[in-house]
Amino acid sequence: MAVGDEPLSRFANPSADRRVALGRAALAAVALLVGGAFAGLALEALRQSGGALDAFDAYLLRIARFTLWQALLSALLSVGPAILLARALARHPVFPGRAFILRLFAVPLALPAIVAALGVLALYGRAGFFAPSLSALTGERWPGIYGLSGILVAHVFFNLPLATRLFLNALESVPADQWRLAAQLGMGARASFRFLEWPAMRSALPGIAGLVFMLCVTSFTIVLLLGGGPRATTLEVAIYQALRFDFDPARALALTLVQVALAGGVVLALTRLGASLSGDASLPVAPRRFVWHRRREAVLNTVLITLALLFVAGPMAATVLAGLQADLTRLAGEGAVHAATITSLVFAGLSAVLCLALSLMLVAARRALEMRRGALPAGLLERATDSGAALVLIVPPLVIGAGWFILLRHVGDVLAFAPVMVVTVNAVMAMPFAIRAIRPTYDAASARHERLCLSLGISGWTRLRLVDWPALRRPAATALAFATALSLGDLGVIALFGSDQVQTLPYLLLQRMGSYRTADAAGIALFLGLLCLALMFAADRLGRETR
Repeated sequence: MAVGDEPLSRFANPSADRRVALGRAALAAVALLVGGAFAGLALEALRQSGGALDAFDAYLLRIARFTLWQALLSALLSVGPAILLARALARHPVFPGRAFILRLFAVPLALPAIVAALGVLALYGRAGFFAPSLSALTGERWPGIYGLSGILVAHVFFNLPLATRLFLNALESVPADQWRLAAQLGMGARASFRFLEWPAMRSALPGIAGLVFMLCVTSFTIVLLLGGGPRATTLEVAIYQALRFDFDPARALALTLVQVALAGGVVLALTRLGASLSGDASLPVAPRRFVWHRRREAVLNTVLITLALLFVAGPMAATVLAGLQADLTRLAGEGAVHAATITSLVFAGLSAVLCLALSLMLVAARRALEMRRGALPAGLLERATDSGAALVLIVPPLVIGAGWFILLRHVGDVLAFAPVMVVTVNAVMAMPFAIRAIRPTYDAASARHERLCLSLGISGWTRLRLVDWPALRRPAATALAFATALSLGDLGVIALFGSDQVQTLPYLLLQRMGSYRTADAAGIALFLGLLCLALMFAADRLGRETR
């Protein structure tokens, strides 16, 4: 039996070997999914090399330029106000409604993009709540918030709360004694910003801006619904159009290669900046500190927080009001809605279970490799089990779906593979978040019980059931709820593989919007949004209880 800090690599440990083997299998499954997509693209490149090269034309250049331009504008409009908003919230650590505002800022992260886009349209669309006022203001019929303006509003709705929360986390890292000293010295707002707040936020600024930029580069649903035509199309939407409407694999291949190059460059820059690709699911808790500020500053901060609150709450309230105006009783009795709900829940449940299984395999393998090497540097396999799952963020779900769409069309009916593709792609895309939820608990449990299990010969299913699972139960539930919510609201893969025979709630919602049945779409959006919110809040609640 090993004692003290003696490395376990000196002792026979068949259980660790099995965990490493399972970790290799999980990595192989992820590599197969991503590699299969690239294989489909490569085969198509060999078959239609001339057509793919011809697709690198002025149209592709214009789409790539618009993709970067809208992402840059979205990042600037999200990050700039987030700095001011986070500072205002940090300088008022205690006031009525602060906890509610912070919880409200978590809601956009849980809403499916298609639901949020409908909320924006319900406010600013051609028949939105503000349409009469905007028509009177402009003197002509309000055309609706489509094109670049609609994309920017929706992106800021999603990313302003995210950036604000991350900047708040950076401000909470400032030691309490520095705030106390600033208050004792009577530092005003300008001096506090210069010496305390800006240095903390400046270190986090590149990573936060890069993360928001990446989210906007890979945005699909928002641009699909609010782009408004070819003049406001990004690479992912162009890939979808090339496959589903034009069936031009050569152009889809060229667009996909450019999209992967852009996403890979952004992720590489993010890792160099030290940004977290999966974000943080928790909101900062208001510290008990005294911040000295004048009445004028308090008024300005109040106005800023109120405006941000109205901007974030507006689309949510519009979604609820528009959904309640729909004929919910009729929708609840529709067979198509029942079938789409069952399909969504089955796909989401299978994706969540697969995600949890693969994540556990990688986490267990990484821990076994860490114990085996002792004080030696981490090897390639250990690093792969640690960060390999995060690399799938370089390749957006629609790009993986596009590669497999091209590959599977040589095998048979592409749409018949919809269940497998939706389940597997959504499972792998949720793995970085699931690993983040379960890894700390698993590592802590392993540190406590590893030597005892080795000495008693407890391994395999018996160890998982009796030793590991009691500790992993809550973080595993968090990961399952999170993965289920992400899969429920996803439109990327099902947009390619969906059909009249295989429909999820987002796909059905998109169909109702395409046939101008906006009332039905609003009712389905309300139901989908509430379902995803319940799952995300359950994940957040369970995650807090495990800390």
